[in-house]
Amino acid sequence: MAIRLGDEAPNFTAETTEGTVNFHEWLGDGWGVLFSHPKDFTPVCTTELGAVAKITEDFKKRNVKVLAVSVDALDSHKGWVKDINETQNCTVNYPIIADPDRTVANLYDMIHPNALDNMTVRSVFVIGPDKKVKLTLTYPASTGRNFDEIIRVVDSLQLTAKHQVATPANWKDGEDCIIVPAVKDDEIPAKFPKGHRAVKPYLRFTPQPNK
Repeated sequence: MAIRLGDEAPNFTAETTEGTVNFHEWLGDGWGVLFSHPKDFTPVCTTELGAVAKITEDFKKRNVKVLAVSVDALDSHKGWVKDINETQNCTVNYPIIADPDRTVANLYDMIHPNALDNMTVRSVFVIGPDKKVKLTLTYPASTGRNFDEIIRVVDSLQLTAKHQVATPANWKDGEDCIIVPAVKDDEIPAKFPKGHRAVKPYLRFTPQPNK
């Protein structure tokens, strides 16, 4: 069954390149990004794992842990990590799950036979501190993922979890936000002391509250 937004992220215990991980315990009270790969030693995924290694500090600043999964075994992962570090000029510094029996892949509905002959599709899940799924993305094998976009989404999710705002198209951290319709006009001065501008009665902007 497909995982939907708002569902609890399925828990699991798995072997990784950094030891045994119980997913929910490993997340603790922070955020998580789980992203999958069809198999080891694949070209696009090699660039992706390298890209994530270079921005792990950006995730840490946001209290986000990153966890990759591939259906190959642990020994294969360790060999692949060497290739990633060499070709992408990086140091992979986050765990990669070994999932040869496809336990995690099946829990997260990563097996799409029509797409990749029983290999896992390339999915991304953002999980909140409440262990609920906040974002799902699935990419074709030929298109590398944009991890700057995933960080942008995390910024939006963390902002909108604490304030009664939404983020407009192409929003980036630090830009104006939209006041949600549930906030009445007479409540705005108290809730948004930085001020606001109303383009339409339903479209009201305010400076980002946590900046």
